[in-house]
Amino acid sequence: MTAPSTAPASSKGGRWIEHWDPEDEAFWQETGEKVARRNLLFSVLSEHIGFSVWTLWSVLVLFMGPEYGLTPADKFMLTSMVTLVGAVVRVPYTFAVAIFGGRNWTIVSASLLLIPTIAAFTVMKPGTSFNTFLLIGLLAGIGGGNFASSMTNINAFFPLRKKGWALGLNAGGGNIGVPVIQLVALAIIGASGGPRVLLGIYIPLILVAAVLAAVFMDNIANVKNDTGAAVDAAKDAHTWIMAFLYVGTFGSFIGYSFAFGQVLTNQFGRTPLQAAYLTFIGPLLGSLIRPVGGWLADRYGGAKITLWNFVGMAAATAVLVVASMQKSLPLFVSVFVVLFVLSGLGNGSTYKMIPGIFQAKAVAKGLAGEEAASYGRRLSGASMGLIGAVGALGGVGINLAFRQSFLSYHSGTGAFVTFLAFYAACFAVTWAVYLRRPAAVTPATAAASEAKPQLSYAEV
Repeated sequence: MTAPSTAPASSKGGRWIEHWDPEDEAFWQETGEKVARRNLLFSVLSEHIGFSVWTLWSVLVLFMGPEYGLTPADKFMLTSMVTLVGAVVRVPYTFAVAIFGGRNWTIVSASLLLIPTIAAFTVMKPGTSFNTFLLIGLLAGIGGGNFASSMTNINAFFPLRKKGWALGLNAGGGNIGVPVIQLVALAIIGASGGPRVLLGIYIPLILVAAVLAAVFMDNIANVKNDTGAAVDAAKDAHTWIMAFLYVGTFGSFIGYSFAFGQVLTNQFGRTPLQAAYLTFIGPLLGSLIRPVGGWLADRYGGAKITLWNFVGMAAATAVLVVASMQKSLPLFVSVFVVLFVLSGLGNGSTYKMIPGIFQAKAVAKGLAGEEAASYGRRLSGASMGLIGAVGALGGVGINLAFRQSFLSYHSGTGAFVTFLAFYAACFAVTWAVYLRRPAAVTPATAAASEAKPQLSYAEV
């Protein structure tokens, strides 16, 4: 058994592991698991702060009272554009890991977070134009890219049997950046502090994350960009089907994280402080439960958990329509928190499905062992960036839907009706593609099926 070598590659700088085979049980038990867990820990830290910076403006808009001259529509437009940038940059961030190395890119991506934070610190005052706020807000979108590079990096460190847990923990720890920055904002508002205090807290934290990544993380030398894999993933229908489902889960999580406080202030007349007391609860619980979604998917199958999760999301949304029409704040907040929890659970189960789907396709081709694992890693790693980017676009759609609903009806009811229809469509797609005919993934010939064990989409 060969231990991972961390000697620098001859043509590269930084800490490089030359041999990495997590599917080898002996390798994993002796040294692989320790190295993977260490990289997971510091990847989570960087991604966590990235999420905080990305969702920074969901908090800053609560500080922006009438003296800033922004309408509710302006604020929804601002948060929509921040979400959009965060979605788009996920694609190049996915491939940056193979170009620079997971450790090296974590250092760079963490350091880049200083740009939007310092820029916001500079302009955050009454009298600044909406266009300036919009431009600075767009910079914050780069925080959304940290998720894609972190997930691609951690996907390479862990064996298939551990990916649901590892990816769920990595993403969940990152997602917690949303409620954490909201809690910090709550404390600052409660202490009569201003938005620059919030920004001043995060600037040194960004530096700490970059330094810790440099000291404790590693690059994997055999993780390479494969343009063919990217093309193959883009051509594969399952990439886009999973992207559609991820719009329903992660798109909901990030979209509601940006919009929840604004809905409370605009529809229910809550003050920024009152809204801040409530907005962090949903994202916090949704983040904490994401690893549970991955664990349940490992145990029972991601498709099954995802299917019933969409049933729950649709039911919760139907109750939100009633609560919105009746203007019942207690019911509205309670069910909105439930919806957050379900979105987090679905985030974990859908992301677990991705490596499972491509592993199943490898087995269906007659591949086995490391050859099958390599095929699955190749396509799942390439597809994750596309799926994560498209999924995050759901957050854009949610904020634009709320903007239009408030412009047309002065409430969020119209938006919730739209979301209800979308969750029903997600349920139908999950059932039709991954559960209706699970045997469809097995090899076409009976001989191949008898020769080796097979996976079905129902098991992903």
